[in-house]
Amino acid sequence: MKNSIWGFNLVIALLFATFACKQEVSEVSVDEPALSKEVASGVFPYGRLSTYGFFTGELRALNPVEEVIPYKPASSLFTDYAMKSRFVFFPEGKKAVLTSNELDFPQGTILIKNFYYPEDFRKPEGKRRIIETRLMIHEENGWGAYPYIWNESQTEAILKVVGGQMEVSFTDYSGKDQVINYIVPNKNQCKTCHNKNESLAPIGVKVQHLNNELEFKSGKENQLAHWTKLGKLEGFESESAHPAMINYEDSSLPLDDRAMAYLDINCSHCHSAVGPASTSGLFLTYDQTDPLKLGEYKIPVAAGNGAGSFDFDIVPGKADASILPFRMNSTEVGIAMPELGRTTVHKEGVQLIKDWINGMK
Repeated sequence: MKNSIWGFNLVIALLFATFACKQEVSEVSVDEPALSKEVASGVFPYGRLSTYGFFTGELRALNPVEEVIPYKPASSLFTDYAMKSRFVFFPEGKKAVLTSNELDFPQGTILIKNFYYPEDFRKPEGKRRIIETRLMIHEENGWGAYPYIWNESQTEAILKVVGGQMEVSFTDYSGKDQVINYIVPNKNQCKTCHNKNESLAPIGVKVQHLNNELEFKSGKENQLAHWTKLGKLEGFESESAHPAMINYEDSSLPLDDRAMAYLDINCSHCHSAVGPASTSGLFLTYDQTDPLKLGEYKIPVAAGNGAGSFDFDIVPGKADASILPFRMNSTEVGIAMPELGRTTVHKEGVQLIKDWINGMK
């Protein structure tokens, strides 16, 4: 690759500029002529997404170069119905290591996540608007998160560490016109969800999320096996030797498994023993089997208004008397869960969790 990150053999000294990260969300302006002559220096983060050289041809096509590998978790975290495409870049000669069902990524790894909306959700391959691209870069002192916001002409995305907001319109699956106020989190807010033992950490690249098949240019293959074949992963034994999650959107699969997959990808980054909600005692990982830790007849810890008029996180058989779906079904600050990442209610997700609770005995 020329004039791109790998053209410099990824000198992962990674000297990062210091940015003033404001807490408020601002209206977005992404036309910055001063960055028009930016060159790839090997010092990240760049001001423009195109400078990294992740994609070939028109940037809006998101057609990855050979060194950039697509990935997809079995279940997707809900973000105001945005669709997503995801890629990972491994530095030359480096690989991830799988140990005790944990993935350890080498310094210089870059996770690339694009958020977009089709003009018409009934035609997902048609015209679309890319809203943002979030990069997570494994730096010398850990992971760093950098949001890039796309311009109206869809020719470039500019680094905006202060985040932003914009109005997004689209036609939904039922043919109804929808308008949402989409919010791009600022750099500091990223740690609210991407928090593992008080350090920034990825969410969607855990073993259980990737131990499933994906269609690559070379054909359909298990994602971890594919990384292994490319020399980008060591420690993967076989698909059956590691945990695997399902797609919660697949209604043909068992309800309990779908509910646990939903809670894991949407909630467990906070509600786990290593997450910021560890003191809540509500642990929503895919492999949790303790009824109390899942919330059954559990009194919430300091929920405040978030509990509404209810007493328990989950009342088996009574979803409408349970705090968990009540908070999922709200957009009010102080009640809504998750706290960040959405301004709308995931109706299908709420119904899934209600069905799961109502089926409990």
